[in-house]
Amino acid sequence: MAANEPGQPAVGRSAFTHNLAVPAVALAIGAHPDDVEFGGGATLAKWAAAGCVVHHLICTDGSKGTWNPDADVAALVAQRQLEQVEAARRLSGVNAGVVRFLDHVDGELDSDLKSRGEVARVIRELRPDVVFGHDPWKRYRLHPDHRHAGLLACEGIVAARDPHFYREQHLAAHRPSALLLWEADEPDHVEDVGGDGGRFVDCKLDALEAHASQFESTMKAVDDDQLVAFRQRVGERLAGLGEPFGYQAAEVFKLITDL
Repeated sequence: MAANEPGQPAVGRSAFTHNLAVPAVALAIGAHPDDVEFGGGATLAKWAAAGCVVHHLICTDGSKGTWNPDADVAALVAQRQLEQVEAARRLSGVNAGVVRFLDHVDGELDSDLKSRGEVARVIRELRPDVVFGHDPWKRYRLHPDHRHAGLLACEGIVAARDPHFYREQHLAAHRPSALLLWEADEPDHVEDVGGDGGRFVDCKLDALEAHASQFESTMKAVDDDQLVAFRQRVGERLAGLGEPFGYQAAEVFKLITDL
């Protein structure tokens, strides 16, 4: 997997933990619309099917997500928000939680104190048991928004858990039990997503296909044949990740529980 390709990385040699207990509430923090679905969509679909409420927090407005230099940027932002809401519905069904947008300009996200406070507020309000996010320490990742969104997930947890951060929010502190980082260079946790006849992989793909504005730029799928090829690539990647563990399909993460 190339350093700047979205999705699931190759499995390294670390000892792996397997399959967290299904949390009551999960919060997935992505830099852009579609990042969550690439990073952990099948795991979230599996948990939602078991009763977990899945919330999304998207940090940027996705306004640079097109190769068309003459695009109507305001229309693209509106479209991408609608796509993200639909993707969340496809992933989680009746257990879809809220979809929040921080609306930072695409490409200009920063892990500054103000942005950290915004993320901490959402964590305190939604009170997730598990937080998902980008691994900010992924080597050779070019896109700054992915790095900063990952840092905001980590630093937002620290701020949300400690009562003396952002006291002006007048919200009770909240400490999640686990953080799962996708696109990690050294993953150490695997989630089996191959069960139920491939339903969870299908949910991931269905949610990704809600992001129609990204077919050309991210998915390289501008016609039906290319869309079939895209689905095949994603399915083969998840199958390959599951094979070492005896799973039909898997997603892998860096797991941090010392929060």
